[in-house]
Amino acid sequence: MAGELNIVPAKPSDAALLLKLVHELAVYEKLADDVVATEDAMRDALFGPHRTAEAVIANWNGEPAGFALFFHNFSTFLGRNGLYLEDLFVRPTMRGRGIGLGLMRYLARLAVDRKCGRFEWSVLNWNQPAIDFYESLGAKAMTTWTVFRIDGDALRKLGLTEP
Repeated sequence: MAGELNIVPAKPSDAALLLKLVHELAVYEKLADDVVATEDAMRDALFGPHRTAEAVIANWNGEPAGFALFFHNFSTFLGRNGLYLEDLFVRPTMRGRGIGLGLMRYLARLAVDRKCGRFEWSVLNWNQPAIDFYESLGAKAMTTWTVFRIDGDALRKLGLTEP
């Protein structure tokens, strides 16, 4: 389908749009009840004095079609930063137009420009279309690694326990 893809860094006035896209992503991932983010939290994390993440918005013919949110991590083995893709989402009605590929190329170029040693992300095990897409780009599943997470009460308990 012919059209124009334009990917731009998000700006503070995009916080509401980003939050809307996050909600759409959460619905797709069957995690809608997990979203507690607010516009203010997004604005602070992405544009505040101690920003911790960045985002880009993909527009198709001037209409918001998707986004990618990412941050830098660090590899002690490489001694270099990496780029970690937290979320990539293309609205279902906009899929099949190369928007996801455009976002991935944009981020890969950014990682190269920033001299990152890696570009990494996680994908839900059931999301076969995403897995197939990422593998078509040359990505490999890291089957020897398991993601661990601690949050909520367990995080508070661990953080408040004296060593």
